[in-house]
Amino acid sequence: MNKEAQAYWDEYWEGQEKPQSVTAWQFGADPDELAQLVADGVKTATCSGRIFYEVENEPLPTTEDYSIVLNGDDNPTSIIKTTEVTITPMNEVSEAFAISEGEGDRTYQYWWDAHVEFFKKELNSIGQEFSEDMLLVCERFKVIHVKEQ
Repeated sequence: MNKEAQAYWDEYWEGQEKPQSVTAWQFGADPDELAQLVADGVKTATCSGRIFYEVENEPLPTTEDYSIVLNGDDNPTSIIKTTEVTITPMNEVSEAFAISEGEGDRTYQYWWDAHVEFFKKELNSIGQEFSEDMLLVCERFKVIHVKEQ
């Protein structure tokens, strides 16, 4: 976590007991737009391929997790708390979940097309093939705080 994110985290929890589990990261291909969608309450979910957690030897998210959302310049924009985690085949992700990701025209078709393109590229970079039933780690979250800009 960079200094700005750590300072934001510490300032938010000043005088309170801080949760132990926090990470700081950017969303997807357009961190600025996605961070703004989170701050505006439009984006309330995200997903990633299960295989990426395995390849990177990262633990799966839990409902105990807090995250600091970073923009494209790695500056903190908000704090979110994971509220639900499910592992679902991509071709079984619900329309409601897809829409809650808040991207594009907020349709299932947009979500599907954008995620197929993204996952094909990312999987190719690690020598893996895309499959419509690949397992996704689907997270819902709530915004705890939005940083004043």
